[in-house]
Amino acid sequence: MIHRNSVTQEELDAQYNLRALIPESATRYEEFCESESEKLRTELDHRLDLPFGPTLAEHLDVYPAPDTRGDAPILVYVHGGFWVLRTSKEFGFVARGPASKGVATVVTNYAVAPAVKLGEMVRQTRAAVAWAYKNAASFGGDPDRLHVVGHSAGGHLVATLLMTDWEGEYGLPRDVIKGATAISGLYDLSPFPYTFLQPKLGLTADEVLEYSPILHVPDEAPPLLLPYGERETEGFKQQSEDFLAAWKAKGLDGTVLPIPGKDHFDILDGFLDARSPLLSPILERMDVR
Repeated sequence: MIHRNSVTQEELDAQYNLRALIPESATRYEEFCESESEKLRTELDHRLDLPFGPTLAEHLDVYPAPDTRGDAPILVYVHGGFWVLRTSKEFGFVARGPASKGVATVVTNYAVAPAVKLGEMVRQTRAAVAWAYKNAASFGGDPDRLHVVGHSAGGHLVATLLMTDWEGEYGLPRDVIKGATAISGLYDLSPFPYTFLQPKLGLTADEVLEYSPILHVPDEAPPLLLPYGERETEGFKQQSEDFLAAWKAKGLDGTVLPIPGKDHFDILDGFLDARSPLLSPILERMDVR
């Protein structure tokens, strides 16, 4: 288990139950996400609730790049919420900074626990990326410049995208994803059956093994950026550091990026400004300057 010194639920929850640890930041985060997303939709072109799969939760929101000529880089964003909260509507704001640099943003939605199990969330997220690639022309995007970004539980789902057989399962190029960023993600799931999340997640031992990205690092993968806030708990920091070590052990390109002064929630403020310490390196990896 990743937390070698955390042996009780109370100790594990002290690493991951952020609503209890930093309630004011969590409340501000919720208000920020909703207000900034609503504001952005009054200013930028958007297409909401586009279906990408057969279930009701399988829809996404597209924020085309302004003045695109059909060659806009694509940023697919996977939201967080510990696999039990949130929808795509709360995260439209992440398109603001990218749009200022001519990037199209796709914000995915997925069903959450306890309505579905983790494997279904993984499937839905993969299906959303496949949709973005196949339908890029419909929103002026370049399918050969597709990057994925996720936060928290979304960071975990982004990591599972990098372990997907795109060619064999979806008939897409093996390198459909050109780069990935997982912000404050979760890559070793072994602690979570023993935390406050378990009543909703219902993780089994087999699911922990199957869906822990740290146990399934691929032989080939695009460059991976792992930002986290310097004010994160040690548990979150260790998740990124340990995953980077496993990633590099396979000879893959990966970098950890601590963001000064930020916690698990306010780190996302960086999506509002293309020059921020969070978004600037993401865009640079997309060859956007």
